[in-house]
Amino acid sequence: MTRVISLAFAALIAVAAPVLAQDLAFGTSRPDPDEPVAVEADALAVNQEDGTATFTGNVVITQGDMVLSAETVLVVYKEDSQKIASLDATGGVTMVSGEDAAEAQNAQYDIDAGTVLLTGQVLLSQGDNVMSGDRITIDLNAGTAQAGGRVRTTLQTGN
Repeated sequence: MTRVISLAFAALIAVAAPVLAQDLAFGTSRPDPDEPVAVEADALAVNQEDGTATFTGNVVITQGDMVLSAETVLVVYKEDSQKIASLDATGGVTMVSGEDAAEAQNAQYDIDAGTVLLTGQVLLSQGDNVMSGDRITIDLNAGTAQAGGRVRTTLQTGN
C-alpha cells in the first residue's frame, strides 16, 4: 500500500511540476516608478511634519495600467522630496493590472522596489487560475508573485 501511495504521489508531482514551475506573473506591463500616480478619494489629510498624506473613503489610485482601490491609503513621501516612497492601503483592497486582479485586507506598495505585499485573506486571479493565501508578495518589475501562509490554488490545465 505504501508503494502505491508513493507512486501516486510521484505521478502527481510529475504532472503538477510543469504548472508549478512557471512564474506566477501579475499584470501585462511593469510600472515605471517615475510615472505619475493619480489619486481620487472622499477626503484627504496631509501631515507636513512626517511627510504623509492619508486618503480616506473610496480611494482609487492609478499608475499606468495598474489600479489600486481601498477604504484608506497612507501615502508616505520620500524625505526632502515630493516623490512617493510607499503606499499603505487598508480595508477592502483591490489591485488590478491588465486582466489580473488581487484582493486583500491590506497592501503595502514600495514604489522604488516595485513590490506589493498583500496580507489578510488574499485572493489573486489570472483568468480561470486562482490563488489564495495569508500573504502574497507581487514583484511588479519581475512580473512574479510568491504566496505564503496557508496557500490554496486552482490551476486550469486546459482540458
